[in-house]
Amino acid sequence: MQLTELAGRRVAVWGTGREGLAAIAAIAPVGPASLIAVQDKPTFLAASAWDGPVPLYEGEAFGPALDGVEVLVRSPGIGESNPWIQRLRERGVTITGGTALWMADHAKHTIGVTGSKGKSTTTTLISHLLTVTGRPNELGGNIGIAVLSLPPAQRYVLELSMYQCADLQNSPRISVVTSLFEEHLDWTRDGRPAQYYAHKLNIAMHGPEAVVYNATDPTLSAELATRPGLPLVPVEPWDSDGWIVRHGERLFPRDAFALRGRHNTGNLSVALATLEAYGVDVIAERSSIEAGLRSYVPLPHRLTPIPDPSGVEFVNDSLSTAPQTTIHAIEAYAGRELAVLIGGQDRGIDYTPLRDYLRDREVPVTLIAIPDSGEHILDVVGDLPNVRRETATDLFAGVLRARALIPPGGVVLLSPAAPSYGRYDNYEARAKAFIAAIEQTATQP
Repeated sequence: MQLTELAGRRVAVWGTGREGLAAIAAIAPVGPASLIAVQDKPTFLAASAWDGPVPLYEGEAFGPALDGVEVLVRSPGIGESNPWIQRLRERGVTITGGTALWMADHAKHTIGVTGSKGKSTTTTLISHLLTVTGRPNELGGNIGIAVLSLPPAQRYVLELSMYQCADLQNSPRISVVTSLFEEHLDWTRDGRPAQYYAHKLNIAMHGPEAVVYNATDPTLSAELATRPGLPLVPVEPWDSDGWIVRHGERLFPRDAFALRGRHNTGNLSVALATLEAYGVDVIAERSSIEAGLRSYVPLPHRLTPIPDPSGVEFVNDSLSTAPQTTIHAIEAYAGRELAVLIGGQDRGIDYTPLRDYLRDREVPVTLIAIPDSGEHILDVVGDLPNVRRETATDLFAGVLRARALIPPGGVVLLSPAAPSYGRYDNYEARAKAFIAAIEQTATQP
């Protein structure tokens, strides 16, 4: 569905955040018969205080306001499990999202990146490398600017969440998938992993020119194998003996890319393969690409070192919300004395992959459990000879305990494997609390 198809139709936008406001601003000029904003639960934007460009119906007014609506444009957090989404589908209401509306008009100019992990780094890396090789682009989507607010451009690079992929009816010209594991099952209709995978991989199901994907991810490879006819571009890490290598030719040293870990080598390789799929000769343009890698600024809160006079390296990985991201963070620092602060919002995630990794790889590590899910994670990990188990009442106490356990030269890693909500507004607030705890405990005896 294109934006112009909303002309003359009765439209509701569910959500008043960044995505919702962008949708309202984009839809109004096409001339819908009616346009309203709705929220099923009252928020701080109460109807009496709402100064948006269309009427807002909340709480008890929400249901009646949807009578007669033909198209619902939902914000990303409104999942298939929501009873109102199911009810509206039964009524025959068309349900879409702002990203889907935008993609219908811009797919052929777009590189779209999704994945259960690695998508933010890979997206920003692709955008940056296109820019330094003389191909300016607009970056947006799940990171930065909502797509319906993006200015006109020759090319776009988008990070797309599962929520945004689910409603797509047009695939980006180059569809990129970095990884696939169980997450956000509460958004799906019945909580099955297969539904999550289908929503995520919907990015590739509507005519892409190429589907670039991390072929070392077994779940991703297996799921794509069940979807015949896709123009697949499998990618394995391009590194060899400390170099990034293509077609047997050394391009540049691996350390030109500052982010550590095997998983970041994979992200880099997927990004470079995406450039190739887009038409960039990475061998001919290796000098520009290397310069771009050296100037690339990593995302905050993703394996970000924090200076400390003690000689202990503190690392902020507050963006880690699943066991797989914590596994990759541990891999990046394996071989050093390591303590990991772990735990956050308990949303029923399966932590057996973390247990299996620690058991099979025998990585020596101290796990310091913080609320709310930290102790549950320790229970799943169990008594492994290579794992020291500690508990702390909060993040501050966890940092204090880590200081007592980790000598100079070691690492204290905040990689919670869980969302921040409940204790903190978001991962940024959790990161600020971590940094504050480091600063406050630095002066304590």
